[in-house]
Amino acid sequence: MTDTPVHLAVDLGASSGRVIAGRIEDGRLQLEEVHRFANDPVMIQDSLQWNVHGLWAEILEGLRIASSRFRVIASVGVDTWGVDYVLVDENDQIAAPIRHYRDARNNGMLERAFEILGGPEEGRRRMFQATGLQFMQINSVFQLLSAVTHNERSLEIADGYLMMGDFFHWLLSGKRSIEATNASTSQMLDPRTGKWQMEMIGELGIPTQLFRPVTLPATVLGNVQPSVAEATGLKDVPVVLPATHDTASAVLSVPVDSFAPEQPDWCYISSGTWSLMGCELAAPCVTDLCSELNFTNEGGVGGSTRLLKNIGGLWIFQQLRKSMQRRGNEVTWESMVSEAESATPFQLLIDPDHADFAAPTDMLDAVDAFAEKTGQGKPQSDGVYYRAALEGLALRYRVCLGMLEQLVDSEIKTIHIVGGGTMNALLCQMTADACNRTVVTGPVEATAIGNIAMQMVGTGVIGSGNPQDQATAVLQARKLVRESFELKTYTPQNADRWDEPAARFVALAD
Repeated sequence: MTDTPVHLAVDLGASSGRVIAGRIEDGRLQLEEVHRFANDPVMIQDSLQWNVHGLWAEILEGLRIASSRFRVIASVGVDTWGVDYVLVDENDQIAAPIRHYRDARNNGMLERAFEILGGPEEGRRRMFQATGLQFMQINSVFQLLSAVTHNERSLEIADGYLMMGDFFHWLLSGKRSIEATNASTSQMLDPRTGKWQMEMIGELGIPTQLFRPVTLPATVLGNVQPSVAEATGLKDVPVVLPATHDTASAVLSVPVDSFAPEQPDWCYISSGTWSLMGCELAAPCVTDLCSELNFTNEGGVGGSTRLLKNIGGLWIFQQLRKSMQRRGNEVTWESMVSEAESATPFQLLIDPDHADFAAPTDMLDAVDAFAEKTGQGKPQSDGVYYRAALEGLALRYRVCLGMLEQLVDSEIKTIHIVGGGTMNALLCQMTADACNRTVVTGPVEATAIGNIAMQMVGTGVIGSGNPQDQATAVLQARKLVRESFELKTYTPQNADRWDEPAARFVALAD
C-alpha cells in the first residue's frame, strides 16, 4: 500500500467496463487497472436492454478491491457512453426498462419528430437550430419520442431523467444530477445556453418536469452513501463528476498545448467501437453548413464545444471477429490485423456509416450482401474483410477531415488519435496516408485519464482552485498527459495511392 492519494475512474464503455486507479507520483500520472468486466446488453422480449444491475454489482466489486488495495482514496467518478438514460420515480425506483441505443423501437422516430415540429424540412431545421446536434436515431430525444409514441406508462410515473453516468453517480451518492457533457448528447439541450429546450421537448409530448438543470464537471456531489461504504469499504470518499460522456473525458486527454483555439490546427479522433472526430472550439457552430454536413455540437470541459461527427468506428472490425468465432474460427485481434496487412489494398470498399452495418444479425453476411449489392464481388479471403473494415474507416476519416476544415475555416495539420484504436498500428498508418496528415497517437486510456483529471480538478489537485478557471486546469492536465504517457507519430506514406479509392468511396457513399 502507498499513502499517495488515488482517484478511482469507473469507465463504462458500450462493450466493457473498468475501474482504474490514478495517482501522481514523481510528477507523472500513474494508472492501475483494478477491475475489468464485460458490458453485454440483454434481449428481453423484443427489447434490447442494458444489464444495469450486473454493471452495478461489478462496479461495487471494483470499488471493494480498490478499497483493499489503496490506503488513501481521494475520490470516485463515472464516465459512460452517451444518449442512453434511466427514468426514476418519486420513490427513487427505476421506472422503466433501460434500453440500448440500438433497440429497434427507435426506427422511424427522426421522421416522426420532424413531422411534429413542422414537417420534414422545417422540423429538421428547427431541431438543429435548437440543439446543434447531429441527427442520429439513437439520440435520447428520439428514444423518448418512441416511449411517447408507444404510450409507455413509465412516462406517467417518472419523476426524473438521468443519463447513464448520472444514474451510477446517484447509486454512489444518493444525489441526482444531470452532468452537462452527457446531457449535450441528448439532442434536447441548447448548446449556447446549456439549458434544456423545454418548448421543443413539450411539443414532442415528452414530460418537461423530468429535466433538472445541468451540473458542470468537477462538481462534488458529496460522499459515497452509507450502503456503498458498507459494501465496498470506502469511507468518506467524495463522488466527483468528471465529464461523464466518455468522449468529453477522452478529449480532455488530447496531449496538445492549447485549449479551444480560435483557429484550430489540430483535430482529434476518439477511437473505439465508435470513432468521434472533431475539433475543440470556444463556442458552438450552429450554422446551415454544420447542419448540411450533419456535424454535432456537444459540450466539453471548461465550457468548450466539441464540434464532431460520430463515425461507425471499429464496430465492423469487432463484429467480423464475432462472426468468425460463431463459425468456429477463433481469430485474435493480432491475426486479423496481420491478415489485413497482407491483403491486397482496396479490393473492397465499405462505408462504416452505411445503415446495413448498424446492427446486422451477422456482420460477415452483411458485408457479403453489401459487396454484391454494390457490384464489388464477394471477398476471396478473410484478410480482405478485415482490410476493408479498416480502409473504409480511414477513408471516412478523410471525408470528415475535409468537412471539418470547411466548418472551422482552418487547415488541420495534425490528427490526434486517442483511445483503444491507437493500438491498431495499421489503422493509424492508414489514417495518416488517407488523410495526408501527421497522426499522433496516445494515450490509450484517454477516457479514464480524463475522468481522473477532472476529479483532480474537483478536489483541488489540478488547476488554480478557482472553479470558474477550468481553462488553466485543462492546460495543466494536458501537460501532465504529455509528461506521463508515450506518444507515437505516424507520417503519411504514398498518400496519393488513396486518391482513386477515395473518389470511389465517395461515389459509393452517395
